[in-house]
Amino acid sequence: MAIAELQVYAVEAADVTGGVCVVRCVGGVARAGQVYAAGELRLGLRRIERYGRAVEFFDAGHTAKVHLTGPVVALLARGQVLTYVPPGGHGLAEVEAWLATGPPLLEEPHPGPLRAMATVRMQDEALPDGMRLRWGRVALAALARSGRPEEQPYVRSYLLRCFGPGAEGDPDRDPAALCREVLAGIGMTPEEAAARARVWRELPRPAIQRLRRAKNLIPCMAPARPHLAATDPLALAADAWAAVRPGLP
Repeated sequence: MAIAELQVYAVEAADVTGGVCVVRCVGGVARAGQVYAAGELRLGLRRIERYGRAVEFFDAGHTAKVHLTGPVVALLARGQVLTYVPPGGHGLAEVEAWLATGPPLLEEPHPGPLRAMATVRMQDEALPDGMRLRWGRVALAALARSGRPEEQPYVRSYLLRCFGPGAEGDPDRDPAALCREVLAGIGMTPEEAAARARVWRELPRPAIQRLRRAKNLIPCMAPARPHLAATDPLALAADAWAAVRPGLP
């Protein structure tokens, strides 16, 4: 099957987020949701319009008005050819660009595999620290996109443990923010957890699962604890939960 290619006729509108172009398909089949290359840069094909209505695809020899994502749209020139990038042909920068936009593109990795890939790269000590941090942020974004933000504290805890606190305003390596996130995820006091743990075999399954989730989350605060003042209420809460944890099921 021929690789899809789009030749630019005109750029009708463009800003830092993307724009609208009139293009002709000069090869293959262009589909909404695909990703195209303009040199080393990438554009997302969000929407296709023909004769005033949205369509899912158009093929070689036909023209259409297309809505593209990416600031490079403003730099496109008449006659320039955009080439389809197949799945798996994307790097860190492209993944970051996708995750900064709204609905996923069809050619994005599924959030689950993307999270798994990003977690592995985040932990790869052969990579530069800056790149590992970027992959950590990709893992966080993939969790948010897949509707699993409750798993984000584990990633933030790893980033804080390996790389220390970030600059002021960096939520991904903020010790206080991490503790607040963990405490919100636990959703009960250490005293309540200790009381329930003493009779946990008599509790309904959801209550037991909640205690086990608390037990799993508590260690996420450990990398943050050294960066908190001894009298900080968050430090006191972290210490209280650390003391309770051994008794949880």
